[in-house]
Amino acid sequence: MNENPLVVLLYAGAAGYLLHIWLQDYKLKQTDTPPPAPLPGATPVSTGWLWIAGIGAAILVALETAGEGLLGIHDEQTTIQWWFLIAMLAAGIIEEVVFRGYLISLKRGPFMMWASVVGFSLLFAVLHPYLWQFESPEDGSWLEGRLIFDFGVKAWFTTTFLFLNSLFFYCLRVAPGNPHRSLLPCFVAHTMSNLLVYLVKAFQGFVVI
Repeated sequence: MNENPLVVLLYAGAAGYLLHIWLQDYKLKQTDTPPPAPLPGATPVSTGWLWIAGIGAAILVALETAGEGLLGIHDEQTTIQWWFLIAMLAAGIIEEVVFRGYLISLKRGPFMMWASVVGFSLLFAVLHPYLWQFESPEDGSWLEGRLIFDFGVKAWFTTTFLFLNSLFFYCLRVAPGNPHRSLLPCFVAHTMSNLLVYLVKAFQGFVVI
């Protein structure tokens, strides 16, 4: 994502508005007058499943951090501004509603469901700019920019963990422990993951104050 403060604030505002609507739908679905077209996953889930979501996300971050250390690639991380945490937390809302909410086939049988889980997890991973970067000249327009590809170990490693995280988030929604297919555990896991990644970056000196 663009690290321009204004863009980050707009993204956070969109996330806040989307969460507000989702919570309204969540509350209305508990009444006798549910919304006619609620946002996906605006349903309850057990507290235990939320704990599983948070702990699972923490384990994945720990494995990724340990793997970077073993491969000697932890110093290849990107440096971010401290306020980029706002965008990372906002992503835990917007990306979950889009990917785990809408981009999944839930009504065409188990094969199509899991095919969509794998396919959209690949899309989720590739859309994050690690295997590619868009570079535009400082004194030119974005139309003069170009794609730069990076197929190094760090790029592949990070993209692989994005894929694994996405699979985990999808499983949180469709597993038997979440019979109403709530997005709440997905919100918790994604937010926990991004928060811990930020803290690891800060501890390793890749967050600029």
